[in-house]
Amino acid sequence: MDKTALLKQFGFLPNILVFFFGFNSYGQTTVDSSYSSTDDLNKATPQKKEWNFFNTRYTTIRLGGGFLYDAVTHIQDETSKEQVDCEPAHKTRDARITVNGNLKTRREFSWRFGYMYDGVSDKWFVRESGLMIGLPELSGKIFIGRTKESFSMNKVMVGYAGWTMERQVGIDVIPILADGIKYLAYYPKQKLFLNLGVFSDYTSKKQSFSTYRWQAVMRFGGLPIYSEDQKKVMHVAVNLRYGQPEDGEIRLRSRPESNPSPYFMDTGLFPSNQSFHYGLEAYYSSGTWMMGGEYSLHQFASHDSGNPLFHGGEWMISHIFTGESRTYNPGTAIYGFVPVKRSVFKGGTGAIELVVRITNQDLNSGKITGGNFWRFTPTLNWYLSTNIRLELVYGYAALQRFGKTGYTQFFQSRLQFTL
Repeated sequence: MDKTALLKQFGFLPNILVFFFGFNSYGQTTVDSSYSSTDDLNKATPQKKEWNFFNTRYTTIRLGGGFLYDAVTHIQDETSKEQVDCEPAHKTRDARITVNGNLKTRREFSWRFGYMYDGVSDKWFVRESGLMIGLPELSGKIFIGRTKESFSMNKVMVGYAGWTMERQVGIDVIPILADGIKYLAYYPKQKLFLNLGVFSDYTSKKQSFSTYRWQAVMRFGGLPIYSEDQKKVMHVAVNLRYGQPEDGEIRLRSRPESNPSPYFMDTGLFPSNQSFHYGLEAYYSSGTWMMGGEYSLHQFASHDSGNPLFHGGEWMISHIFTGESRTYNPGTAIYGFVPVKRSVFKGGTGAIELVVRITNQDLNSGKITGGNFWRFTPTLNWYLSTNIRLELVYGYAALQRFGKTGYTQFFQSRLQFTL
């Protein structure tokens, strides 16, 4: 990467440091690194010294990383074979290195840097990276840098912590990352949370995930039920988003929740100068059970294409047979990792979870025939330890496009390592 590119990526940091260190002082607080971002592989602040945790004079430093390896084979009917050519495949889905820490300042100030190998593009790029500044005056924090937009639980939560292998297709319209500023607040007395973000493509233009020139996002919701002791959570939220597609045009396409598989849905490139997105989400968890879902509408201003309105979502239910409860962080309003009581490597069984999910995405609207897709997906998650997870997945899907409906069965597996 040349000097100009580096300045574009990180040139804002000196100004940010000067601005925030100039604030009045506040009492020292301990920051849980799982709250430092929504893309953090760390499951908790270390309770004891670990080989990858360093406590220096000015900052704590924690090294992390992750690795995903996927495999899939398919059974297609004749119509599906006409629509999409699927072959057995296996590949590295994702590999990443992360470094984060908390500065020893009076005002809460944490930082993180992530570098990721993307198996789809066969390239390395900067993943979620930036600074988190505590703002107790506003009951929240501000993240500045590269992060996830605050739209959809399924999209904003850590991908490695998801209940199935891939995020649901109904939110593929939303980019995975964006560069900008995001405000995250939680009001414990009212049990309400608010995320606001504004992003632009100044530092990410032409990168594969950057499909919008700029966008503004809001996620607002509450916790009608929240008891950490009883392990009960009821989470409800609304999502709003406005975006201006890059260069006045956009192309939407999705894989069938199987990364080694080819694209099943594709709108092709069509003109659009603005888009509006609306979403609802609701999840409930009690002990070893969890259920919920979300649905989104995506409206694109495109007179030539009939102003298409796309939509999609998911419904899921899960049960952990070994007694664990999926974690929830009210600060970021997302579900997290499944803790493991007894690791396989210490004589236990690990944690075993069964998930059933139904998803859909409709990219047929106006003059666009991108495809109407739904999928039924049972998943068996075996968490051998807090760092190793094995997923076995079956999927039954239908794709309706150009007046024909094809059916495909998916047999998938994933091996996941986290540090």
